[in-house]
Amino acid sequence: MTKRAVPIISESRADEFVGTKELLWTYKRLRHKPVNILDIVRQTLSTFRAHKMRSFLTMFGIVWGIASVIILVGLGIGFNRDQRERWKALGTDLVVVWGGRTSAQAGGLAAGREIRLTIDDARLIKSECYLIKHVSPELRRSLPEVSEFNSANRSVVGIWPEYQSFRSIEAAEGRILSAQDEVYMNRVAVLGYSTRKQLFPGQPAVGATLSIRGMPYTVIGVMPKKKQNSDYSGRDDEQIFIPYSAMARDFPPPEKAGVVRGYLDNIVLQVANPQEHVEAIAQVRRVLSRVHHFEPDDKDALFIFDTVEISTMIFRIFDVMTIFFGAVAVTTLCLGGIGVMNIMLVAVTERTSEIGVRKALGARDRDIMRQFLAESASLTTISGLIGFAVGAGVCALLNSLPMPEFFPHPVVSPTSIVASILTLGVVTIGAGMYPARRAADLTPVDSLRYE
Repeated sequence: MTKRAVPIISESRADEFVGTKELLWTYKRLRHKPVNILDIVRQTLSTFRAHKMRSFLTMFGIVWGIASVIILVGLGIGFNRDQRERWKALGTDLVVVWGGRTSAQAGGLAAGREIRLTIDDARLIKSECYLIKHVSPELRRSLPEVSEFNSANRSVVGIWPEYQSFRSIEAAEGRILSAQDEVYMNRVAVLGYSTRKQLFPGQPAVGATLSIRGMPYTVIGVMPKKKQNSDYSGRDDEQIFIPYSAMARDFPPPEKAGVVRGYLDNIVLQVANPQEHVEAIAQVRRVLSRVHHFEPDDKDALFIFDTVEISTMIFRIFDVMTIFFGAVAVTTLCLGGIGVMNIMLVAVTERTSEIGVRKALGARDRDIMRQFLAESASLTTISGLIGFAVGAGVCALLNSLPMPEFFPHPVVSPTSIVASILTLGVVTIGAGMYPARRAADLTPVDSLRYE
């Protein structure tokens, strides 16, 4: 059992070194029983009041550090989440194939031949490529449209109905294209958000008749506004979608050199298993190389936009960026901890005589350490709580204000909170332990002589 330290000065002489009755009263309590939490808090608050400006400036570093962790990590996570939603709006496990130009001889045919995709290619992929879940042709034309209220010249896209499932085409009003619309070549159309605003400003669109280059089409659906990160042939909000069969009948490609029967602008695919997307693309190349007479490994014969590979790379970049933001914020918080340590060292120097009096009255080393650790912990804890409030408040404010579409919405995530708490704990111990140990190591005689 630890013995209590023996006072080396009497209580009657303590006031020679201590200038206030309150401090002397605290020392008398210390001599008769261990200091409790209430005593520590009272002494800590008294110290803060005695040095208001210094305490404020020290706390500001911790507040800014904690707020930086919450805000920067929140922005990184929010940007990552926002970009994932935009890629999802473009399509799920999407692969787009265009015809290219051969770069090598094959089957006795010269290099440099242009490969033109047709509707037969889409049907062949659908029947033979088992690694492909869905496939759809895309035949697009820029055509004049006239409604009862306005006119436009938007892109009209002929598609198969399954296109809508993996390209995130939904109806906010009405319905989307059906298999019956494709089979019976129905003249029906689904409008993008911006197209609907132009052709039917403030007016009901579903059920209305829209003239597309003189052909009457019935509007059956209107899409919601899409946050689309990327596009390969125009944003979906600005387009009109109709059945491929109706498109091929009413608006076939213009007759020109090289345009063959059933010509397509491109073919859109959905991979069955994202983990096998490389093999799925290779399978498509083998099937098309057989009918178009080019080598399967001829990369120039087909241009392929693989969103599975691209999105994986981009999301990895976003994750690294979030980690970088977090590292910057944690570094800022650690710098604030260094400021706390410096201030506590100054406090030890300023209160050398006080420490001597306390030891002379019987205070143990652990009592001295406990006092300075408590002051450091109080300083960082109060600052940390304020920092949490500031960080969360800024995130909430940014989410409530009208921001540009590209600006990410910050997220107050459990990751940032846990990182802040762990870092704050390390800062608290690191900033308080050394000054507290230094204060406890002071000898009463040397401390009482200090001026």
